[in-house]
Amino acid sequence: MEVKKDILWRVYLCYIGIVVFSIAILGRAIYIQQVQGKFWRGQAKDQQQKFVEIDAQRGTIYSEDGRMLSTSTPYFDIYVDFAAEGLRQKNGARFHNNLDSLSLGLATMFPEKSKASWRRELKNGYQRKNRYYLLKKNLTFQQYKQLRSLPLVRLGKDKSGFIAEVKDKRLNPFGLLANRTIGLSREYIDSGGNMRSMNVGLEKTYDDQLRGESGKRLMRKIAAGVFVPVDGSEIEPQNGKDIITTLDVNIQDIAENALLNVLTTNECEYGTCIVMEVATGKIKAIANLSRREDGSYWENYNYAVQASEPGSTFKLATMLALLEDQLITLQQHINLEGGSWNVNGRTVYDTEDHGTDATVKEAFEHSSNVGMAKLTTTYYGKNPTRFINHLKKLRFDQLTGIDLLGEGKPLVKTPKSRSWSATSLPWMSFGYEVMVSPLQTLMLYNAVANDGKMMKPYLVNAVTENGVTIQENQPQIVEETICSTKTLKQLRQCLEGVCSDGTAKELFRGAPYRTAGKTGTALMANGNKGYSEKIYQSSFAGYFPAEHPQYSCIVVIRNKPFAPVYYGAKIAGPVFKEIADKLYALNADRSRGLKQLALRKDSSFHLYAGSTEDIKEVVEKLRMKYRDSAKADEWGHLYTVNNQQVLNNRKVSNKIMPDIRGMGLKDALFLLENRKMKVVFRGRGKVVSQSIEPGAYVSNHQTVSLELN
Repeated sequence: MEVKKDILWRVYLCYIGIVVFSIAILGRAIYIQQVQGKFWRGQAKDQQQKFVEIDAQRGTIYSEDGRMLSTSTPYFDIYVDFAAEGLRQKNGARFHNNLDSLSLGLATMFPEKSKASWRRELKNGYQRKNRYYLLKKNLTFQQYKQLRSLPLVRLGKDKSGFIAEVKDKRLNPFGLLANRTIGLSREYIDSGGNMRSMNVGLEKTYDDQLRGESGKRLMRKIAAGVFVPVDGSEIEPQNGKDIITTLDVNIQDIAENALLNVLTTNECEYGTCIVMEVATGKIKAIANLSRREDGSYWENYNYAVQASEPGSTFKLATMLALLEDQLITLQQHINLEGGSWNVNGRTVYDTEDHGTDATVKEAFEHSSNVGMAKLTTTYYGKNPTRFINHLKKLRFDQLTGIDLLGEGKPLVKTPKSRSWSATSLPWMSFGYEVMVSPLQTLMLYNAVANDGKMMKPYLVNAVTENGVTIQENQPQIVEETICSTKTLKQLRQCLEGVCSDGTAKELFRGAPYRTAGKTGTALMANGNKGYSEKIYQSSFAGYFPAEHPQYSCIVVIRNKPFAPVYYGAKIAGPVFKEIADKLYALNADRSRGLKQLALRKDSSFHLYAGSTEDIKEVVEKLRMKYRDSAKADEWGHLYTVNNQQVLNNRKVSNKIMPDIRGMGLKDALFLLENRKMKVVFRGRGKVVSQSIEPGAYVSNHQTVSLELN
């Protein structure tokens, strides 16, 4: 009996335990379902669906005359849902019936794989029921259009399973041209292991306007790690705004080529060149080139806004201070000490022996360091602050405020600075112990050319949205006058004297126009090596034509160690002169051509060319009657014959120059740049003439000039 009771007691205990455990499970299930059900259903849904961001189409950056400097081009990634219902209906009859012809089409488009390889790949994907199979990446719009015409694919997404994901890539149609200023896109991997891009230049400064607002797309999970878009669940992105810059492509091309030629010939380390419109402060060109390991040059750093010791181009500021304070006259004589002068234990040297006796004007024209140092020490030695105040009025102690991020901070010493010494003042007089950017120096020269008005430099004319201007920049005066009219006249005489009688005399001999400018040659330190490697910075700053200044320009070039030629007149000067020569000739041609050229009105030249599909869509929506002779060709043109509209085809070949007359600029750029041609154009509207005749043989990177109406 005792044993039976003991067994029953254990059985009852187990039974009670099972009942309690069952009740707990049931209670927990009810609690999860009724109380936490909404939360867990949301969690499950989140794992099955998610929103991903859709990048907005980035705005385009244009030159002042409407040429695209930076734009976004669509590229397509192609996926296949082999489990799509329309593809597998009737035991996959649609897939199997089109498999061979589709494989042939893919092999024709992408010959890196044979027809058999494509067939095998498609068949394997179908058998495995791959839901989001990546077929091809980075197709151009042209390739995507061709793909959509292939068998099966042309039936649409639901029946074929083909899915296209579009993404934008940033392109600079002009390649190297102003690449760093416009904005170089640099890719890097972030802390999460994702590939990111980092913009600089205008792309970074105006990123808020250019990037627009991202949209959202709902993605549904169809397999482990595989999500596909849900139709009708997109929030459309808002495209970015466009930027109209002050840059002139022709001037930029002239400046960049002139700089590149000198850098290459002399194997210089880097160089920068800026061209500014005198009356407005608009930057018309800004080139930055540095030497890479393979000896080629590229735009990867903006030297134009980085501070360094300017050298002798800074002597203009010294002359301005002395003349404005009426401490000297241009005809006053000064002892140049045979090219060397000891001051407070240090020796000032001239690059050449200019004798002993010279006028102040001659000392400036021949770029005498001794002359500038002696004058500054004599008249400002007891009150350096008086000289420093002139530099501050010329805004050498502050940023220019140009619409570019990353401008380097200048340095103008004062007697209160820790590094101030007994030789700081004389060395500052000829451009040492002071750090300013080439752009700051150019602002001074531009002000002298602009009747004393100092303009704020800027790179962007306007921000537009759908063709409507929403923000516009106007020329801005930052100093109404930098000096008196008398001082200004004397400074101009000095700058013109440099080019007619001084260090740049040979450079401008025989020029058909007068130039005003100043050469500069500065010895640069090279890190821990100091000045031992004899690295010189060559510079030239000035404006032209001197009698009616239109443009100011500065060129700054850092030479290689122990360079055989390094003087400013020999290195930076030729860049300046080539730019001045070509702009002078260009403006002369324009002034002659404007009297002779009468552009025809658009209606008098009845020719419309471009994509055949686009032309058809337009004329059909306008309900225009036309005769279609274009067949299935991609490019066509619409014209009038006997008062009837005719749409005809326009043959295009890779090695033959196409006839692009009548096309809009976007179609023309797309057609020519896909053939690796460089396009230069003038005007707006449709193409009315082209420099290479239709039918001529063309080669890669050949330049073609277009005239728009």
